[in-house]
Amino acid sequence: MKDGFVKVAAITPKVTVADVRENTEEIIYQVKEAGKGGAKVIVLPELCVTGYTCQDLFLQDILLREAKEALFQITEQTKEVDALIFVGMPLEHQGKLYNTAAVLSRGMILGFVPKYYLPNYNEFYEVRYFTRGMREAVQVQLSENLTVPMGTNLLFCCRELPELKIAAEICEDLWNVNPPSISHAQAGAILIANLSASDEITGKDVYRRELVTGQAARLLCGYLYASAGEGESTQDVVYSGHNLIAENGNLLAESERFTVGILYSEIDVKKLTEERRRLNSFEWREEGYQKVFFSVNMEETKLSRHIDAMPFVPENRTRWEKRCEEILDIQAHGLKKRLAHTKAQSAVVGISGGLDSTLALLVTVKAFDLLRISRERIIAVTMPGFGTTDRTYDNAVHLIHCLGTKFMEISITDAVDVHFRDIGQDKNVHDVTYENAQARERTQILMDIANKENGLVVGTGDMSELALGWATYNGDHMSMYGVNSSVPKTLVRHLVRYYAETCQNEELSEILQDVLDTPVSPELLPPEDGEISQKTEDIVGPYELHDFFLYYLLRFGYAPVKIYRLAQNAFAEIYENDVILKWLKIFIRRFFSQHFKRSCLPDGPKVGTVAVSPRGDLRMPSDASARIWLEELERM
Repeated sequence: MKDGFVKVAAITPKVTVADVRENTEEIIYQVKEAGKGGAKVIVLPELCVTGYTCQDLFLQDILLREAKEALFQITEQTKEVDALIFVGMPLEHQGKLYNTAAVLSRGMILGFVPKYYLPNYNEFYEVRYFTRGMREAVQVQLSENLTVPMGTNLLFCCRELPELKIAAEICEDLWNVNPPSISHAQAGAILIANLSASDEITGKDVYRRELVTGQAARLLCGYLYASAGEGESTQDVVYSGHNLIAENGNLLAESERFTVGILYSEIDVKKLTEERRRLNSFEWREEGYQKVFFSVNMEETKLSRHIDAMPFVPENRTRWEKRCEEILDIQAHGLKKRLAHTKAQSAVVGISGGLDSTLALLVTVKAFDLLRISRERIIAVTMPGFGTTDRTYDNAVHLIHCLGTKFMEISITDAVDVHFRDIGQDKNVHDVTYENAQARERTQILMDIANKENGLVVGTGDMSELALGWATYNGDHMSMYGVNSSVPKTLVRHLVRYYAETCQNEELSEILQDVLDTPVSPELLPPEDGEISQKTEDIVGPYELHDFFLYYLLRFGYAPVKIYRLAQNAFAEIYENDVILKWLKIFIRRFFSQHFKRSCLPDGPKVGTVAVSPRGDLRMPSDASARIWLEELERM
């Protein structure tokens, strides 16, 4: 449970309809196995103590008595399991029968959550046996010395991890137009347990999956769904044991259908809590809820859930293609609006032959095509300098001609030499002045051409550079519209690759592929033997790591230690732990110290859930201290 990760388990036991004793043994065995697997929250299916398909046998007194005895036996036999356990069973109270989730912990019965919406259509006839559950809790006398609450509005709260608040609903409750889980979440539940008996028909698994993930997204919660399976009566329908674990719209784990057993994953309750805190439109309504407290041991949860090393880039090919096309559209339409609004007669783009300027030019071409303006009014400028290599220069020239834009070449070497003479800079001293003077000269050229041609300078810098401050202030840092300003470097690469694969132009595709194969560099230092001597990732670190750090720092507000832990998991086969830690410290230092550059960032379109615009997603002081973030890493 360290860092907010809670291991959960959805169990489908093999049941024998109406054989309570056989079912009890199976439930106890499966719960103990889940406990050995580290699960702290365990959910079993609806009415699994008796079997969901008992039909009129639910009206038999002996079945109900056996179910009650089974409850005490399960409670006693699982008292050593360090978890909160939800078990489905029928329960009689004041002459009425309820379809309930019994909630157990460490040998104690904490309460019952009754099913609120009882289906009575098609193959379902629950109203024949059961009574709709009450919302506000009532007291149920289980024995002479034991009284526990029953009601849908019970909130089970963990003493050791205050963020962990759990509520339950049962099967049809979720399928209703107004699921109880809505009010549960508003009352603070961060995890919803669903005990279900959902029969299988063609296509239902897809809808069920969408329903669970959609509810998890809508409620900003974890959702743990356990469904009945093998052993239930197949008199008219079949149950598949389709178990699901979701978190805020993401499916973390899914069982194979027509199987029994345990499905595990981990819910990040601290992430969900932060997400709710960030979204101030999330409404809290705690009235009418009773809190029931339970305890578990605080242990480090071994992660089995997948941690994506590139959170900005979808792994699924179809989603990847859709994401790339969507982002290119957002960038192009943003630029289209700015060009139309300013009545610009042209666009000016500095082309280096690198990834960022390549993407910026591709976006500009797309925007001009949308406006039905000739591409010849895009002025693509190459500005070779002291560090320009033949490879990047040739790629820049070929790209400009291949796209049908206007080519302009202006060498910066003479102008920078004069500038060095004016300020007394030794040309042989390759310091920050030597580098930044070149970047600022290029920006001056682009701005002045834009003025001369009644145009607009399209910025090329990406979000990763802005996060690290890897941009020359009032140099490449500045433009009139930054189309890449919320696109991280890892995604820039994929957007260019997508364009190369879909442009249906073999020559253009070959150029873009070589750009992709070229090391990332500002090319501000002289080449060595004609090759790039200044490789960005050797200086500031791998962009795939920095993008990972950026995502979890801004998207979820994770502490550095948690980011480090996730990075260890995601990059286990790529980087040693000390390498990850080294670059994480550098990222934090640069992210805090360089915010002044982001404070005066030019306009640009937001394309994803993370952005660094001071007018939008990131409003922080430019002189904030990074001390407590760095000290946490030093204490490890």
